Amino acid sequence: MSETNYQLATFAGGCFWCMVKPFDTLPGVKSVISGYSGGTIVNPTYEQVKTGTTGHMEVVQITYDPSLMSYKTLLDYYWPMIDPTDDGGQFDDRGSNYLTAIFYHNEEQRQLAEASKKAIEDSGVWKKPIATKILPAKPFYPAEDYHQDFYKKNPEHHAKDFEESGRAQFIREHSVNVK
Repeated sequence: MSETNYQLATFAGGCFWCMVKPFDTLPGVKSVISGYSGGTIVNPTYEQVKTGTTGHMEVVQITYDPSLMSYKTLLDYYWPMIDPTDDGGQFDDRGSNYLTAIFYHNEEQRQLAEASKKAIEDSGVWKKPIATKILPAKPFYPAEDYHQDFYKKNPEHHAKDFEESGRAQFIREHSVNVK
């Protein structure tokens, strides 16, 4: 019996509550953890991150089996969930902690992320420049337990937040899947 060689993918896409569910149900995905990355302090709390002073973004860190799910496919799921042109946050969530970014864990991920961003830019769909950054992975800090699997623990609150934030309407109107 061989041991699976899981890999990590880390994406910032605004509120992490809305980023977990789409990845959580994909084949080959072992886990999706809400957390913080990109900042300057160790073990930040939600209260610290939401001030926008730590440099952290809300992210999801995905552990996946690359023999069942490719990194490119994860990128194909990521882009339609965000407004890649918004340089001030995502939807109703404003501030540096809600920016979009792809944190790559190795050179192959960097190249695939850059290629996917170029495809989005070249698609002609977006009239404004793509603001999503491609960055080297930084330390990841899991968010507090009450943030984990929020869509399962609080389905009504999650659905309401997803709709009222403007994300659901945006996705319905602008869904672009560049493969």
